[in-house]
Amino acid sequence: MVYIDLVFLLNFVIDGGLLYVTAWVRGIRPRKWRLAAAAAIGACYAAMMLFPPVSFLFTFAIKIALSLLMLWTAFGFGGLQTFARHVAAFYGVNFAAAGAVLGGYYLLQSSSELWSGLWFTRSGGMGLELNLGLLLLAVLLAAGLLIYRSVLSARRRREQIGQHVVWVTVYIDDKECKCKGLVDTGNHLYDPLTRIPVMVMEATLWREELPASWLERIRESEVDRLVSGLGEESGVWQDRLRLVPYRGINRGTQFMLALKPDRVRIEQEGRIIETHRVLIGLDGGKLSADDVYQAIIHPSLMSESNESSSHDG
Repeated sequence: MVYIDLVFLLNFVIDGGLLYVTAWVRGIRPRKWRLAAAAAIGACYAAMMLFPPVSFLFTFAIKIALSLLMLWTAFGFGGLQTFARHVAAFYGVNFAAAGAVLGGYYLLQSSSELWSGLWFTRSGGMGLELNLGLLLLAVLLAAGLLIYRSVLSARRRREQIGQHVVWVTVYIDDKECKCKGLVDTGNHLYDPLTRIPVMVMEATLWREELPASWLERIRESEVDRLVSGLGEESGVWQDRLRLVPYRGINRGTQFMLALKPDRVRIEQEGRIIETHRVLIGLDGGKLSADDVYQAIIHPSLMSESNESSSHDG
């Protein structure tokens, strides 16, 4: 006799554990209620297997769609690339777990049980029931290992990047914007006239303050046309705008729209650094595919002189 509540509870725990390990591999901290909701979806699906009238739901396509629904419920979408990485990590964890279960199954079987899986044909040939089982085990282990190694290496890269991620707050008039920023030693962008360092931020962080037409120009890399047409449309902070030239990859010299803030505050492991000698360059795309950071900090802003000046002021 099969109890539906036990089937639901068992699958709820298993699915919740797989989703939790997936979150750990991806280096994210989802809300507990989202994990519970996603695990409940998987558990309900497993419980439905006890009802023959709905057997049409157990096709390969439905199972794939259900796994995507579970991942969307647990972690959200966050962009196509981010979601694809969630999917790869989830299936890697599942394959590794399935391989471990099969490996334990064959390990715990006795030799007589293994040989009972063999059968012989009339011509004396040996059947492949055991070999097919071992082949399936090998394929699952290999696939799980490859996917798991790839997502684990991605997690290591995230951890390495995380060591250089700080909190940064930008103050302009009565507005402030706080986000995570990556201290990039390869960022040598300066305003050529004043030699003020340029910190890059995603322009969408200022979407409440900047006109939609400005954001569109920034996305289309047409900031020079934006500046030339400033007299035709009103907008806040026009007196704070700067054009900073930079050299793009294989695209020659381009221009980045920058804002002059009142001050910038950087927090890193107990250190507090404040400076007003900085420009905020606005980037029209996403600086990090996984949203690990939304700004790129100029390394000169982390100098001891900026830190001491913040304590003095």
